[in-house]
Amino acid sequence: MAGENKKLRINIKIDGRIYPLHINRADEERYRLAAKMVNETVTKYRETFRGKESQDILAMTAFQIAISNTELQNCNDSSLFIDELKNLNDDISDFLKEKKKK
Repeated sequence: MAGENKKLRINIKIDGRIYPLHINRADEERYRLAAKMVNETVTKYRETFRGKESQDILAMTAFQIAISNTELQNCNDSSLFIDELKNLNDDISDFLKEKKKK
């Protein structure tokens, strides 16, 4: 298990530029997948918005990924689900109490 926490130096290429990173060995696949997703999104925006500057393309890419991230956070937000369960539990308890009184 100790080998999984060793640092690893990798080079991530985003939009033609190389970025050296020191990461945990166990995270390598995640970093490479993230870079791949960024590059695919950059390519999509380059094809859609021909002639735009790299800064604009990268800004739109960052924005798209941020939107996707917020959607995932909303889907994974279990606090809303827990609140609904608590409300439902309270309603059932109230109903049973009323039923016992009758």
